[in-house]
Amino acid sequence: MGQAHARVRKRRSGPPVRAVTDGAAPKDRLRDAATIILVDRDRAEGPAVLMGMRGAGAAFMPSKYVFPGGGVDPEDDTPCPDALSDTCRARLAAEPRAESDVTPDALACAALREMAEETGLSVAPSADDPLLFVFRAITPPGRPRRFDARFFLIDARNITGDPDDFSAACDELGHLHWVPVAEARTLDLPFITEVVLAEVEALVRTTGDAPLTPPPTVPFFDNRGDEPRFVQLS
Repeated sequence: MGQAHARVRKRRSGPPVRAVTDGAAPKDRLRDAATIILVDRDRAEGPAVLMGMRGAGAAFMPSKYVFPGGGVDPEDDTPCPDALSDTCRARLAAEPRAESDVTPDALACAALREMAEETGLSVAPSADDPLLFVFRAITPPGRPRRFDARFFLIDARNITGDPDDFSAACDELGHLHWVPVAEARTLDLPFITEVVLAEVEALVRTTGDAPLTPPPTVPFFDNRGDEPRFVQLS
């Protein structure tokens, strides 16, 4: 994980800087994105996930509790060889969009960067293939922002430093805290976040205290066309 970890940069303390400004792209344009699901299985109250609340004025999912994450930036397109297993790389490369040339490496780098920016946490250099690709969803048409989001699960055991220290986080998410998985669904969540939580809860329950591994298949909610489709990436 050494090379990948070395490339993670914390580059903002204020609003996010994006490669394409809001006024430069069509509203219905899909943007590749990476979302991080940090899970801590060692808490006294049981497994917990790290979540924060988007601002009331946000164009996308205002006032909703979400996982850290964001769009892939051009500078994310660099080699990230130690972050993903071969299985996860193959699934990330499946079902490509014709207009996108995003790579598994770019998605992994974006995930690690967004985690560092929005939580202040970083993956330990010694972590072996710490990013587990567990879910993919494309925002349906007609929304203010549309993303082709890949969700990555990270075990908090792979985090360096204090997992409760968010002092280095930017201000993009408010009320950032660890939420017991059993209580997370009581928060005001986007529908897709509820679905992802159910998948993560099942994976964590099945794994027990053993090391987390990629799931047998990855659910993909594909809303890029007029008709929604659901597939399992294997």
